[in-house]
Amino acid sequence: MTSLISPEDLIARLGDPNLVLLDASWYMPADPRDPEAEFETAHLPGTKRFDFDGKIKDHDSDLPHMMPTPETFEAAARALGISAGSQIVIYDGAGIFAAPRAWWMFKAMGHDAVSVLNGGLPAWKDAGGPIETGPETAATPGDFTASPATERLASAEDVLKAVNGQAGQPTAIVDARGAPRFEGSQPEPRPGLRSGHMPGARNIPFDQVLTDGKYRDAEDIRNIWAAAGLPDQGRVIASCGSGVTASVLALAAESAGLPTVTVYDGSWSEWGQESRSELPVTTGAA
Repeated sequence: MTSLISPEDLIARLGDPNLVLLDASWYMPADPRDPEAEFETAHLPGTKRFDFDGKIKDHDSDLPHMMPTPETFEAAARALGISAGSQIVIYDGAGIFAAPRAWWMFKAMGHDAVSVLNGGLPAWKDAGGPIETGPETAATPGDFTASPATERLASAEDVLKAVNGQAGQPTAIVDARGAPRFEGSQPEPRPGLRSGHMPGARNIPFDQVLTDGKYRDAEDIRNIWAAAGLPDQGRVIASCGSGVTASVLALAAESAGLPTVTVYDGSWSEWGQESRSELPVTTGAA
């Protein structure tokens, strides 16, 4: 499977016994949308809810929707009916926003047969795709086995080594937040966080790789990458507010044939904490 699938191609694959559809909709706390209520109003046939903010997360972490342990993730995936041979397609109600986070989680847990519906639920409706209503139906448990791909996931310590030039290989950092937050001229929406960015980080606001709720084509994404000063070889670590829109950039890179992007799971919700003075912060343009 490719990293992105069009509504038309997915319509043609409906009925495939290996196909598993997941709704990973999530919205910023200030957004009044309710993903659970919206799911019952309209979802793709046979879709299951993939709730990475309330359920499939590290419940012992104070940080928002952090990656759970492999054991927890494996159990959740099996409960959704996912097996080793499953071909997963993930979408969200915004078009492209939260689905790449779930895509990245499966990639980081070693499942490569996973795609994101380009344009999400809005594009599906525009293409005339069938819609179901009501709660999700129970799944027959699968046999998914988590096999973590460590190159997909970065910790604060990994990012600090990159900032200090101690990563062992050339490593660039890219931040998916908007320019005002990146530059430190706009306060963070979460309390207790400093403003600014990691020293040496580049800035690609996640919406730059999108157009009309879909990903731009590969050439546009490669040009955006180059304009930000990011290499087309070597390691790139993506960060954002809490690891969601960093995943949008990770999927953009994969769809454009660029090297695998590592996502810093804690992102600014961890790095920017006022109590973490050992994690340096700077302000101004990239």
